[in-house]
Amino acid sequence: MPFGYASPEQIMRDKADYARKGIARGRSVVVLQYEHGILFVAPNPSRALHKISEIYDRIGFAAVGRYNEFEALRLGGIRYADINGYTYDRTDVTARGLANLYAQSLGQIFTESIKSMEVEVVVAEVGDTPEGDAIYRLTFDGSVFDEHGTAAMGGQAEAVGTRLKERYRDGMVLAEALETALVALTEPGGERPPVNQLEVAVLDRNRPHRKFQRLSGPRLEQLLSQAGAAPAEPASASGTVSETGSGAADTPATGPEGDIDTGSGA
Repeated sequence: MPFGYASPEQIMRDKADYARKGIARGRSVVVLQYEHGILFVAPNPSRALHKISEIYDRIGFAAVGRYNEFEALRLGGIRYADINGYTYDRTDVTARGLANLYAQSLGQIFTESIKSMEVEVVVAEVGDTPEGDAIYRLTFDGSVFDEHGTAAMGGQAEAVGTRLKERYRDGMVLAEALETALVALTEPGGERPPVNQLEVAVLDRNRPHRKFQRLSGPRLEQLLSQAGAAPAEPASASGTVSETGSGAADTPATGPEGDIDTGSGA
């Protein structure tokens, strides 16, 4: 046997372990359905580098891992959506099609490149009714998971996902859904991130045309105060609004801040 030989199985295991460790170093992101759409919440001290973005009219994007890698995926998704929407029809651009595109790209990189991408991605689409909502989670190797109601990724994703499912219920109002997300993201006994270190956005089915909306400033503070006045019940018992376009408006400025990395901590 030649010196330095490693079986294909061992190489794949090593690449998977490498990617998982990189993703786990970041902070978690949660995505969940609420009464009027889909909510995205992520601790994020950076004002320049977004983990949550708009892809197209009804489609949102969230990611964890290496910022430069998932930003490349985001921009590729925007190009795909713009070209297909212009060539055919805007309704032909779907989260399922985008998830398939990302799955092919991630899977090819994982099998053919020396280093896999250290990213995990959620692509979500809001429908005309809650039954039409779609949430797809993609892992570093191109695997696609059709999530129902909630999704958690990055950091201590398993623990976060467990807390999220314990409190989640269908049809929550926005303030209650936000409280549920923050409880899931906060370790027992830990402190919640301040308002200015939260990145929050929604896909609101009641908005005309573009459904994506960022929540920040007084609007976010109002929602948090409403949530504090009426805390969410466990499932067992159960402003400033800025919009980003699908292109350059969501492209970040230079330089990392906080733990949003151009390395591996986003």
